[in-house]
Amino acid sequence: MAIKTPPQKPSAKTTTKAATLAPSGSTRETVFEIFRRWGYLQATLDPLQQYLPAEPFPIDVPEGDEATQLAQEARGYYCGNIALEFSHIASPEKRQWLQEQMEQPTAATKEQQAHTLTQLIKADLFEQVIQQRYLGTKRFSLEGLTALIPYLDRTFEVSAEFGVERSTFAMSHRGRLNVMVNTVGRSAAEIFTKFEDVDPRSTLGGGDVKYHMGATGTYTSPTGKTVGLHLASNPSHLEAVDPVVMGRARAKQMRIGDEGTCKILPLIIHGDAAFAGQGIWAETLDLATIYGYQVGGTIQVVVNNLLGFTAEPQESNSSRFSTDIAKRLPIPIFHVNAEDPDAVVRVAEIAAKYRAKFASDVVVDLVGYRRHGHSEVDDPTVTQPRRYARIKETAPLYQSYAKTIGTDASAEIKQIQDSFLEDQRRGKEAEQIPHLSELPTYWEPYKGGYLDESNNVQTGLDASAVKALVQQLTSYPADFHIHPKVKALLKQREEMGAGTRSFDYGMAELVAYASVLKTGTPVRLSGQDSQRGTFNQRHSVFVDTETELRYSPLQHLNEGQGRFEVYNSMLSEAAVLGFEYGYARDYPETLTLWEAQFGDFANGAQIIIDQFIAAGEAKWHLLSGLVMLLPHGYEGQGPEHSSARIERYLQLCATDNMIVAQPSNAAQYFHLLRRQALSPFRKPLIVFTPKSMLRHPDAVSPIADFAAPQFQNVLADNEAKDPKRILVCSGKIGHNLRVERAKRGDYSTAIVFVEQLYPWPEKEISAALEQYPNAEEIVWVQEEPANMGPLTYALPLLKKDAGNRRVLSIKRSAAASPATGSAKAHELEERALIELALGASSK
Repeated sequence: MAIKTPPQKPSAKTTTKAATLAPSGSTRETVFEIFRRWGYLQATLDPLQQYLPAEPFPIDVPEGDEATQLAQEARGYYCGNIALEFSHIASPEKRQWLQEQMEQPTAATKEQQAHTLTQLIKADLFEQVIQQRYLGTKRFSLEGLTALIPYLDRTFEVSAEFGVERSTFAMSHRGRLNVMVNTVGRSAAEIFTKFEDVDPRSTLGGGDVKYHMGATGTYTSPTGKTVGLHLASNPSHLEAVDPVVMGRARAKQMRIGDEGTCKILPLIIHGDAAFAGQGIWAETLDLATIYGYQVGGTIQVVVNNLLGFTAEPQESNSSRFSTDIAKRLPIPIFHVNAEDPDAVVRVAEIAAKYRAKFASDVVVDLVGYRRHGHSEVDDPTVTQPRRYARIKETAPLYQSYAKTIGTDASAEIKQIQDSFLEDQRRGKEAEQIPHLSELPTYWEPYKGGYLDESNNVQTGLDASAVKALVQQLTSYPADFHIHPKVKALLKQREEMGAGTRSFDYGMAELVAYASVLKTGTPVRLSGQDSQRGTFNQRHSVFVDTETELRYSPLQHLNEGQGRFEVYNSMLSEAAVLGFEYGYARDYPETLTLWEAQFGDFANGAQIIIDQFIAAGEAKWHLLSGLVMLLPHGYEGQGPEHSSARIERYLQLCATDNMIVAQPSNAAQYFHLLRRQALSPFRKPLIVFTPKSMLRHPDAVSPIADFAAPQFQNVLADNEAKDPKRILVCSGKIGHNLRVERAKRGDYSTAIVFVEQLYPWPEKEISAALEQYPNAEEIVWVQEEPANMGPLTYALPLLKKDAGNRRVLSIKRSAAASPATGSAKAHELEERALIELALGASSK
């Protein structure tokens, strides 16, 4: 329908009648500043004129003929079908640039309008054909916001002129299939094949619904420039993809180098209710300018139905706009009436130019409606009867726009409709599911699927190689003022390299990083306080005590080394873990690691873990080699930070989708990290790292252990003497048992460490158990309660491996909380575990 600006009516709200509050200066500046600051309150944005009514300005416009005339001019710029919020931007340069863009008369050419009309026809007819042929099937129609298609077209056209070569973008369900066809360039027949759901056996136990899938294609501008497009796969947790796509963009940019932010454009398309309501987006938004996470600005587009499922705007957000959360950053926020395609295309141009000029985020709020319910099987008249009565009377946008520009599009409409019907016929006849995306060439050396022997790569380094790496890792510039405590630590690490002191976890980890960096493999590590390490154990970066300048030996190993990055992340789990997952998705050569400050902090990122890390390969055939480092261990410090929730990760494991490990000593940790970097497989690796055991004498390793050929999935017990009982465990409890056994001097019980929990190392477990043929009893021992830890996963597998021998378990009683809040109670519980496992002490 044609858009007309209704006369502005005074609100019943109280206004501030104080002309003295108006800005000083010329009358023009005084009047225009009022509209620049407050004009968005009286813009005509809701096409159905139901929500977002005009609000009075908090300051009066000066009176008089000249002021009235200027106000009319300013109102045309700032109170029409486009609104702009930008007074919260501190930069005068940015505000001036935006003013200049807004305060000029514009008119689309006939050629532009014809192109826009074609896109609107394609967008609406695509949805209509689906509605006719697949009635009642979910598709999350774009009808009511089909202006998104010309918006994206103009965005990529302008961006291409500024040097953008690729765009990684994400979007929620609404309009996703439409964008695949009319923006990404996938064949409509491919999408119709998805509706036909052909060849179901090919996706048994895997795959995903059609409106979650990703797609790749190419946009070609009128001048012949191309932009490679990659629409990222996304689950139903709508905003979870936001940090993922930013991480992927960052990876692509880092591949290019200095010009990466100019050539790679990240773009995210949101729903209005999700933009306002989902916390991961608030976290992600804050990554925009943080060192290590910048992507040169992301274009954020809100496909605004003014409804969230059945919730109305006042139920979805506490302020006027769902986009108000973006005001936490100094970025422009455009609102545009989506039933005015010319205005939409104009905003797309301004936003793309702004991002290119200032390397800044920009938000564009396309305000429209949805013609059907939340999905096509939903009846929206139950909850919004008045709104849907208006929608029923509203013509499709392509029809109203053709009328507005005076074009008879009947011939073009028939031609496009016939084309879609032919595509539908072809889709119905297809016998195989089409692949909508292609992986970049840098994925060619890597593989997924079931793990095989090629994952057991050689990871050992001889003592001389380790010593050389230690020398580099303990060096720093002569004029660097090292902290006395760090200097003492480096002295100890020099002794490790000399073979006179055993390696702890912190140094073993750094040697692993250095070893792969020297061969050209990049390493990226992030997390809260990851440079030093939560437990003061890492010290990958030194801080000058006088200047606070930072120096990392890992960045100064040799020419041609891999890039080493380590970032103390913001206080976020979901956004940062999502970002690192995304980075690993598009930089598989990099050993990418995310570290939780304590293992249970990862609970705040459970959606990323469930939907992407655990299931990405099964759902979308997308691989990732991301490493999660989760400190775990019961130290008597209370319910928080004791458990990294091993049980949750094991529940998510199937079909070799992840590797879950708990290395019991420093050398094992070294080999595990090197295996992850050197293996041709790209699987997420979940590592339960220690806390108190980081420096414990029982968990350190001599330099000789670094020469072992590879990571050992199981550590058998070579000290036990004809044991009658075998204790099988993983992590800290095993060390506690060995220490107690040594105190007693009784080696009639064997203690076996399971280093890799998933995939379960059946062959190695069986071999370890067969070492002790006279053992009659096998006992799984864990420090976690019975309803937590590996117990319910490991016990059935252990029984299978044990043959006819009896298998028991020792653990804390089942509990609702991970651990006791009393340090003394913890000691009593742990003592009881050890006594049960080793037998009552003779004392």
